[in-house]
Parts: sequence; structure tokens; C-alpha cells
Amino acid sequence: MHRRRRTALVLSAAIATAVPFLAACGSEAHPGAAAVVGGRRITVAQLETRVNEVRQAQRAAVPDDQQYQQVLAATSSLTRDTLHNMVLDQVLHRAAQDNGISVTRKEIQQMRTGLAQQAGGSAALQNAWLQKYGIAPKRLDDNLRLQLEAQKLAKQLGTDTTQPAFWKALSKASKELHVDLNPRYGAWDVEKSSRVDAKTPWVREVSSSGTQATA
Repeated sequence: MHRRRRTALVLSAAIATAVPFLAACGSEAHPGAAAVVGGRRITVAQLETRVNEVRQAQRAAVPDDQQYQQVLAATSSLTRDTLHNMVLDQVLHRAAQDNGISVTRKEIQQMRTGLAQQAGGSAALQNAWLQKYGIAPKRLDDNLRLQLEAQKLAKQLGTDTTQPAFWKALSKASKELHVDLNPRYGAWDVEKSSRVDAKTPWVREVSSSGTQATA
């Protein structure tokens, strides 16, 4: 970990597998839904659109056919990972709202500028997020909003993103939203607080002025 404490979030397997609140559902109740969060469906079509955004960006970044096949093999769980991130994004946003937290466009731009300087430019930042976290360039600002919400939430709770108080707030938000996950894309074992049959990056501590930490 970098010598300075970081509180912003990016995608990380270590924290995702500790989330205790998502459960599998019967997809028949919501035909065409990949998940239902707060009564709203995340449709299979919406999920596929997000996945295609990443695949198109990956292809543009790796024009060599052989190398691109290696990228596909390395990100074979992209669909499930993407859905998981879409759900957790809404859960965290709800937790932030419950605690009176908001993020401004200016704050997002400030974080983006700092990270771009660290990465060596805007294009390098977009490529880093694409390669490491499966975030398409057009979704980068959305992801940075997520990071800032998590950072502010942890600070308000007087904790950090690794502590029970932070996850208790997310658990509360998840229960309010009645998250319903289509088992086609995996499931959550509530008792074991882990996802079945998936490796999902979600949070990794970062700083707009330092290097990224190791999960």
C-alpha cells in the first residue's frame, strides 16, 4: 500500500467477496432481467450493451488478433463481473443518499485530473481502467463518482472501506433495494458472505495523487 492512506474506491476482488447482502433469485419472476434493484430491472440487453462497450474498447486497444484472444481469455468472466459492478454501484449510491452524501461534477473532474496526471495522461488513465478493472472509457466518470461516494461515506462513518461499519451501511442499503440477482449470472451465499462461481473485482484503494494500492 502507498505510504499515504487512501479512501477512494475502485474495483477489487478482496472486498467484493466479503459482501454479505446479495442473494440469488428466481429469474422466472423477472423475464429478461439480469437483476432487479430497487424494483428496477437491469435488463439482459443493458448488461450486454455494457459488456460490448468494454469489448469494443479492448479490441481498439489491442488490434493484434492473437493478443486480443489472450485478452478475451483473461476476461472470460466479464459479463458476470460487469453485472456485479452495476448492482453494487446502485447499492453504494443508495447508501450514500441515505447518509446525505452527494458528489459534484467538479469533484469528479478534480479526481480525474489527478489520476490522469498520475497515469501519464487522459488516454493512459482510460487504458489503465479498461485493462485493470474492465471499465469502458465512456464509463470512467461514472466509476469515479462511485469512488468518491465510497470515500465520503467511509469518512462520514469515521471508518474506512475495509471495516464492518462501512459494509453495514451498504448492507442496509441493499436490503432497502431488495436486490434480486438472476442465478444465470451467479449467486451470493449469504451465510458465507461470498459469491458462488465468480471472481468479481470491485474495490481497490487509490489516490488521485499516488500510485494504486494492492488488494
